[in-house]
Amino acid sequence: MAETNRVIMHEKDMSKVKSNSKVGGVFGKIFTYVFLSIMALIILFPFYWMIISSLKTLEEYRLSVPTFWPKVVMFGNYAEAFTAGNLGRLFINTVLVGVVSTILSLVITVISAFAFARLEFKGKNILFAGLLATMMIPGELFTITNYGTVTNLGWMNTYTVLIVPFLVSVFYIYLLRQNFLQIPNELYLAAKVDGTSDLKYLWKVMIPLALPTLISITILKMAGAWNSYIWPRLVANDEAHRLITNGLRNAFTETTGDVNYPIQMAAVALVSAPLFIVFVFLRKYIMKGVSRSGIKG
Repeated sequence: MAETNRVIMHEKDMSKVKSNSKVGGVFGKIFTYVFLSIMALIILFPFYWMIISSLKTLEEYRLSVPTFWPKVVMFGNYAEAFTAGNLGRLFINTVLVGVVSTILSLVITVISAFAFARLEFKGKNILFAGLLATMMIPGELFTITNYGTVTNLGWMNTYTVLIVPFLVSVFYIYLLRQNFLQIPNELYLAAKVDGTSDLKYLWKVMIPLALPTLISITILKMAGAWNSYIWPRLVANDEAHRLITNGLRNAFTETTGDVNYPIQMAAVALVSAPLFIVFVFLRKYIMKGVSRSGIKG
């Protein structure tokens, strides 16, 4: 009888523990979702404010007490922003620089990553270590020397100065090399036995297998070209070669010195839309490409 009571008490204790664990799990999930919701609101609020500001009149924007929804919705601000800011020309310049620099950068990245991953030559490891060491140097430190170089070459205010200096990215080479190293070396040896050239093996085997990483690099490179500000402003800030980020800087400043902020916000929303769309629809490729390269973050 005593043994039976002990068993019953043990079962009751176990049921209480399970019940408490379930309650704790529910509260844990609730806390997690509440926390994530608050963080999402904090992150999304600047975008919301940008949108509603772009739909206000200048008088409403200047009110001492801000409104969280425009009294009069001004969709015409977007058309005026596109015309006043000459966004058509700015878009063309930025897309041209982004596409050309991305294509050339991909060619350099693929060939370099393949060489460091599969080919054997003297000093390979030392050279690669030297390249990785440059990643510890802030890119801003190269600005002065790069500026002097392009000035001596006569590249100022040309598309060349916007494309050539940043074609090589050590990070992209490292990212793709890590992906190439995950491809079994037996495939390469078998291809060499069959008489396949290195370039053919790279094109037929390695590039298709590393396609997610290449898509990630393409997206990141295009986004970098779209967001670049300091270098284009230094070397190509004339009307013919100005990029989108520089064009928005003073395009909406009136003759009195005042800035038409609703129009400027509308222009910023138009410029941000392509990157937002790319991130929403292609974010899985970025995550997949990074994860396949063995880099956690």
